[in-house]
Amino acid sequence: MTRLIREIPILLFLVGLTAAAAETGLPGAPPFEASLAAKIHEVVAAQGKDYEPRTRHLLDDGAPRYTNRLIFESSPYLRQHAHNPVNWFPWGDEAFEVAAELGRPVLLSIGYSTCHWCHVMEEESFEDEEIARYMNEHYVAIKVDREERPDLDAVYMSAVQTLTGRGGWPMTTWLTRDREPFFGGTYFPARDGDRGTRTGFLTLLERMADTYRERPEDVASRAREIVTSVRRNLQNASSAGSGELTWAVVDLAVSQVAGSFDAQHGGMQRAPKFPSTMPNRLLLRQHERTGDEQALKMARITLTRMAEGGIYDQVGGGFHRYSTDAAWLVPHFEKMLYDNALLVTAYVEAWQLTQDPLFRRIAREVLDYVAREMTSEEGGFYSATDADSLTPHGEREEGWFFTWTPAELAEVLDADEKRLVTAHYGVSDQGNFEGRTILHVVRPLADVARDFEWTLQKVEATRVAALGKLYRKRSLRPAPLLDDKILTAWNGLMISAFARAGFVFDVPDYT
Repeated sequence: MTRLIREIPILLFLVGLTAAAAETGLPGAPPFEASLAAKIHEVVAAQGKDYEPRTRHLLDDGAPRYTNRLIFESSPYLRQHAHNPVNWFPWGDEAFEVAAELGRPVLLSIGYSTCHWCHVMEEESFEDEEIARYMNEHYVAIKVDREERPDLDAVYMSAVQTLTGRGGWPMTTWLTRDREPFFGGTYFPARDGDRGTRTGFLTLLERMADTYRERPEDVASRAREIVTSVRRNLQNASSAGSGELTWAVVDLAVSQVAGSFDAQHGGMQRAPKFPSTMPNRLLLRQHERTGDEQALKMARITLTRMAEGGIYDQVGGGFHRYSTDAAWLVPHFEKMLYDNALLVTAYVEAWQLTQDPLFRRIAREVLDYVAREMTSEEGGFYSATDADSLTPHGEREEGWFFTWTPAELAEVLDADEKRLVTAHYGVSDQGNFEGRTILHVVRPLADVARDFEWTLQKVEATRVAALGKLYRKRSLRPAPLLDDKILTAWNGLMISAFARAGFVFDVPDYT
C-alpha cells in the first residue's frame, strides 16, 4: 500500500503527459513520440500563467490546442508559429531525413517576426486546420527566420527571383528532399479567388504534391535548372564586386540613380519605396568630391520628403520599413534596426554638408527612439518592432498603434495644439489610412505660423508639446511586438551611427 501511495504522483504525472500529448496532436500528423510530447508539455507549462499563445486555436482553459517543435526555438519569429496546427520543423537534417523516408516534398517558409504579410499568410493559411492537415499529410514543413539565417534566405530568394522575377517575404518555396527548389513564390492567399487571385495556396499545395509524386523526373529536371541558375546568379553577384572601383564606376552609379530619380517625392520612380540609405550617401559623397549640385539636390529632396512623410514616425521617431506609395505616405509599419542605423548616418552626413536643422533633428530623434525603445538592459540593440498591433477590440491590425482620429486628438490636446497638429500633419475625419490618419507634414511650420499669426517659436513649442502628449497617450495602447534578438552586424551599424552622431553633434551621451 505504501509503495502504491508513493507511485500515485508518478501515475498522475504520466496521465498528464498523455493528456499533453493529445493536446499537442496536430491534424493529419502522426502523434509525437512520448518523449517529445513530454518535452513540449514541459516547455509550454514553463511559460507561466501569463503566457498568451499566439493562435486562435485554444482549449477551454486558454491553453494552446496545438504545439509543434518550434516551441523549442529561440527565434521570436519561429516561436510565433509554435502553436500553428502545422507540423513545423526548424531547418536541419531531421526534416530532410523525414522527407526522404516518407517520399514527400519539403515546403520551406522564410520570413521574419515583424513582417505584416508573413502574419497575414499565417492567419489565412498556417492557422487554417484544413490547410494544415493537407500540409501535414503530404509535406514536411520547415520554418526559417531570415534574420537568423541570411545565408539560406539569400540562396532561396535567388531561386524565387529566378522563378518569378521578384522576391519578398514571406518566401514560400517547394524543395526536393535534397534541398533543391523546384517551385516558389512569396505570399499566397489561402484559396482560389481570395484577394482576387486565381490560384490559392491550398490548390498549389495539391498540385505540387501531385507533381512531386507523379512526375519525379520532371521535378528533378526543373530543380537542376533552378540550382544551375542560382549558382550562376550568386557567382555573378560575388564577382561583381571584385573589379577595381574607379571614379568612372562611381560616376556611372550616380548617373543611374539620377536616371530613375523621382523629382517630386525623392527616391526612385516607383512604388513601393524603400528608404534610400546607400543611394543618398552616394549622392552626398559625389557632391562632396565633385561639387555636383544636382547630386546634393537629389539627396536633400529625398531626405526631406522621407522626414515629412508617413514613413517617419512623427510622434515617436524612427523610420518604418518602406512606403507602399510614391509619396512616402503609407508605410508598412514595422521598424528595422538596420534601416534606422543607416538612415541616421545619412542624415548626419547631410547635416554636415548643408547645416539644415531638419536633418539634425531627425537624426537625433531616431537615436533617442532607439535608446528609449530598442535598447536592452545590457546595452544591446533589439532587431525590430512589428507592423501589427491590437486594437481596442482585441483585433490585430496593421498600423493602428501609429494612427489617429480627430476625436483622439481632442481627448489629449488643448485647442491650440489640436489646431496646429491638424493643420501641420493633415489629420482629418476621413483619414488617409482605413479611416484613421497617418501623421505627415502637409504644411510647413512657417506657413502654419503665418496662417495662425503666431511666431515660429510658438509654433515649434506647440508642436513639441503636442507630440509629447500624443506620445504619452500612445504609450497606453498595446504596443507592436518587439523582436528582441540582438544581432551582431545590426548592432555594429547602430553603434557606428551613435558614435558618428555623437562626434558630429557633440553629444557625449551618444558616445
